[in-house]
Amino acid sequence: MQYLLGYDISDEKRLQRVHRKMVKYATPIQYSVFLFEGDCQTLQKCIDDILQLIHKKQDDFRVYPLPSNAKQWQLGEAILPEGIIWTALPLNNEGKVSQKIVA
Repeated sequence: MQYLLGYDISDEKRLQRVHRKMVKYATPIQYSVFLFEGDCQTLQKCIDDILQLIHKKQDDFRVYPLPSNAKQWQLGEAILPEGIIWTALPLNNEGKVSQKIVA
């Protein structure tokens, strides 16, 4: 199962604690957006851990399920150095991470 997890944390110290906890469960995509790949029990443990760290009235934490047949693409500057391939992103015919939207 894949999920997109994201947060907006208003306090710098809480933000650092949440980020440190999130990298234990998921792969960072952007500063506060992560790709979780795993089972429901691990996802629930991640959510429970994060809910203990955030302030429910000041912070925002979201979880979006991704369909199993979803296409992924990247626009703009490559996120990884040349020759490094992140297996969650599809490869084009040249063996490189796809940089274009494929319909």
